[in-house]
Amino acid sequence: MTADLDDVDRKIIAELSKDARLSVRSLAERLHISRASAYSRLDRLLTDGVVRGFSVRLDPAMIGLTTSAYVTLRIEQNSWREVSARLRDVPGILNFALIGGDFDVLALVRVAGQGELRDLVLNDLHSIAGVLSTRTHLIFDESNDDMLLREGTATRRSRP
Repeated sequence: MTADLDDVDRKIIAELSKDARLSVRSLAERLHISRASAYSRLDRLLTDGVVRGFSVRLDPAMIGLTTSAYVTLRIEQNSWREVSARLRDVPGILNFALIGGDFDVLALVRVAGQGELRDLVLNDLHSIAGVLSTRTHLIFDESNDDMLLREGTATRRSRP
């Protein structure tokens, strides 16, 4: 189901994507709408689940997570529910998705070092019933651009 969003809703989303700490007053001023309208629209976006929450973007290396990798998993057919439930409990896995192609699951992993990555893959992932094999792809460098919604489409925000 897709939410029915107008241009003002999309502008609210774009502004909050840039700065989730933005006050409703500042949001209203930037969009040239009343505070009451900004409050009610934001409340509707939250209630409808369009905006699911507010978060902080961290620099992984600055908090000690200096090793990052994408780990692909091949899993047994019909084991997705059990595997995904177990993946949610593995420290170091930030995100994972069921995908199509040569592998079934793609997981983003951030840990403190190679030893921790080895343990996560060999001990944690390979102990999950339904996991047939894994392949680890180390991340040497990555884009820090944020994806934002602008004018109804996802676009990259370039870094200064």
